[in-house]
Amino acid sequence: MRNRWLIALSAIGIHICIGSVYAWSVLTKPIMQQMNLSLKETTWAFSLAILFLGMSAGFLGSFVEKYGPKKSGLMSMIFFGMGMFGTAMSINMHNVLMLYIFYGVIGGIGLGIGYITPVSTLVKYFPDKRGFATGLAIMGFGFASLIAGPLMQYLTASYGLAKNFLFLGCAYMLVMALSSLYLKPPAEKPEIKSAIKRNEKGLDARQAVHTWQFAALWWIFFVNITCGIGLLAVASPMAQDVAGMTPEMAASMVGIIGLLNGFGRIFWSTVSDYIGRGFTYAVFFIIEIIAFWQLSAVNDRISFQLIVFLIITCYGGGFSCMPAYLSDIFGTRQLSAVHGRVLTAWGMAGITGPALVSWLREITDGYAATLQFFALCFVLNFIIAIVLKYKGNTLDKRKLNKSV
Repeated sequence: MRNRWLIALSAIGIHICIGSVYAWSVLTKPIMQQMNLSLKETTWAFSLAILFLGMSAGFLGSFVEKYGPKKSGLMSMIFFGMGMFGTAMSINMHNVLMLYIFYGVIGGIGLGIGYITPVSTLVKYFPDKRGFATGLAIMGFGFASLIAGPLMQYLTASYGLAKNFLFLGCAYMLVMALSSLYLKPPAEKPEIKSAIKRNEKGLDARQAVHTWQFAALWWIFFVNITCGIGLLAVASPMAQDVAGMTPEMAASMVGIIGLLNGFGRIFWSTVSDYIGRGFTYAVFFIIEIIAFWQLSAVNDRISFQLIVFLIITCYGGGFSCMPAYLSDIFGTRQLSAVHGRVLTAWGMAGITGPALVSWLREITDGYAATLQFFALCFVLNFIIAIVLKYKGNTLDKRKLNKSV
């Protein structure tokens, strides 16, 4: 019999390993110097990792449903570990194509499988607090850069760039293996099994993706990530250019962003259990309309940082509230598969966000127009969120009530 809090800890264990991808910027300059690459060439490795995260989550969600969290967690561990070891080899060989394949493609597949692996299992252990449950796991992904960033910096400075990936690859594989082996659906516990039978209903992934509700959720998820990851991509240089912060101050701000990214995930997902997912997303978008517009005009250091931090909590909350929102609308019948389909938006946004920011920065010679454009995008998101709140639960009840 599994303890549900240890199940939650196992979920965090997987996410805190794969979430180290958010600390990529710490390694950008060392990789550029050692492999003689440009910033654009180096950043492509990160963009590919996010792209394949979304694509693998989308296409392998059904695998997670079929084989369970233990096998899918171990598969994630194998792909992510191979990605880390292959990255070390590509650095030693100064081979950029290998870097893209191992870190971007193979590592990205490990990211995608690992991201969705614990979600539906946790929801089944916490059927009365779905938002809190998914927030627990996804919180680890947001917090990961707080640990991985300084650790990567220390290992690279002390042992070299390639050994950094080797050491971390071994550590991540160990943590992910132990976490995956503990994950197990709660079918053997009678009182939880009864709750599963009552709650595990709804549409399968094929049915869900053909609804307007799914299209609406995919779009608001895509916009929230595109704008958020676009801001993350330029947070440090923008802080220096706009608010006059030193590189050291900007680096400290980036560290706090990692903290609030994780905190926003557990905070907003817990709040959503009380006020509802539809209203929570509407609140996100009101905040982001105002915040992005204000950020386009502010140049005070304190105000600049406070607005960025507020946006990042909403960015993180958008991730953690989504699985629970999907279960509210489509049920838990194939939650991992449906969640995976929505995560394709993350893959698309990982390419779109940084590229859009770079393009607008180049043609406008500043950040103001970019931030104002983001604010306008959230106006549309707010309208969609309101429609979802009041019209989203109109699915065919006969399909929703079909048990597994």
